[in-house]
Amino acid sequence: MKFAEFHAGQVIEAGPYVVTEEEVLQFAKAYDPQWFHSDPKAAAEGPFGGLIASGWHTCGVAMRLVAKAALEGSESFASPGLDYVKWPNPVRPGDSLRLVADVIEVRLSERHATLGILRWQWRLINQREQTVLDLTATSLFKLPAHN
Repeated sequence: MKFAEFHAGQVIEAGPYVVTEEEVLQFAKAYDPQWFHSDPKAAAEGPFGGLIASGWHTCGVAMRLVAKAALEGSESFASPGLDYVKWPNPVRPGDSLRLVADVIEVRLSERHATLGILRWQWRLINQREQTVLDLTATSLFKLPAHN
């Protein structure tokens, strides 16, 4: 989507994305090697009653869905960060996740006429209608100069 296609109040949906045990283990091994992400036997005895995905893995799934649904082919080039990120429920192997992104604000930068700013809330929801990720992000868009 192009920056001009976004508007406050817009809802963008994408998915589903099914999380596999193999990818949970691979991500954990590479980036978050805590036992409840990387050791199925130990995780089965742990507080979650089984293997769970890293929250950072969950963020990666959301980014993939957002990129395909809204940012691919756009003028988006960066993000200065997130206002917050929460993981209210764990992601488990086999979960089917869908993205719901609510556009909060779309505006031009007051200092840079060629900079578009988009603030939006992303939520990933599993097949049990539980929210597994909730974050608010800011995305930046490089716009053409107007003479």
